[in-house]
Amino acid sequence: MECMINLHIEKLPEGLYLATSDEVQGLVAQGRTIQETIEIARDVARKLLEAQSEGLGSTPPAAKDIFDYPLVVSA
Repeated sequence: MECMINLHIEKLPEGLYLATSDEVQGLVAQGRTIQETIEIARDVARKLLEAQSEGLGSTPPAAKDIFDYPLVVSA
């Protein structure tokens, strides 16, 4: 099953990137690059969505310093 979630990506003062999502509770990912952050966020989202489907949780661009990114996740 694939679903699309929106990631909120923010560049931190330390130079790292932080990704969160209002659509998947608990999704927090941090990386050195935007691409690394997105890859980590995809893995975290997949695991959170799998846990939610098993009843273990609740239902859930141009480079800028802060932006939203739509992420497709297979669960």
